[in-house]
Amino acid sequence: MNITTFQEKLAEKGISLSPRQLQQFEDYFHILVEWNEKMNLTAITDKEEVYLKHFYDSLSATFYFDFNQELTVCDVGAGAGFPGIPLKICFPQIKLSICDSLQKRITFLEHLSKKLELTDISLYHDRAETFGHRPDIREAYDLVMARAVARMSVLSELCLPLVKKGGHFLAMKGSQLPDEMKDSKKAVQMLGGSVKDVYSFKLPVENSDRYIVLVDKVKTTPKKYPRKPGTPNKNPLS
Repeated sequence: MNITTFQEKLAEKGISLSPRQLQQFEDYFHILVEWNEKMNLTAITDKEEVYLKHFYDSLSATFYFDFNQELTVCDVGAGAGFPGIPLKICFPQIKLSICDSLQKRITFLEHLSKKLELTDISLYHDRAETFGHRPDIREAYDLVMARAVARMSVLSELCLPLVKKGGHFLAMKGSQLPDEMKDSKKAVQMLGGSVKDVYSFKLPVENSDRYIVLVDKVKTTPKKYPRKPGTPNKNPLS
């Protein structure tokens, strides 16, 4: 996906990018490739693939959830900043927090945020399992997101404790999602969630399957969740 197609495809969905925002995406690409030579941030470095599989894919969340509002958003396991940073570029009014378990990725995101002149970003070096128990963080966010981090049942345990009652959890998933949904229903309910919608679409150009799962937070999450680091992955709720 070249820059023109990126711009056009987003415009079709009601997102018009200013020259400054287009430049921020260009700068993001160059900084990502530069830092990727020093540390493993992504296997995708071809420009058209970055625009499609990282930038456009990250922004697909906006096709099914309204980001044109004041929101506190937490991106769990953002890695090189996806989906949080592309969303912040397009919707600068959101207050974004990013949690990642590797300090080197947080260092990259600090540098990136500064270079792109992004404000209202909080970066946390932490495991999601312990992050979710911080009194200042727990059940504090309007929206918590994760993109292809883990199975749906595991993601629910990592993300739902961070969502305020009345807020939302949005999971961005690939072709494996239908199988995962069957195993995650009980986990979502145990953690205080209720699946509102599951949206499916094809990523342009390569026509690969994508899913957006939107979960409403209807009850407070029991205090014992998330369990200690590593446990959700080894022994998923089911």
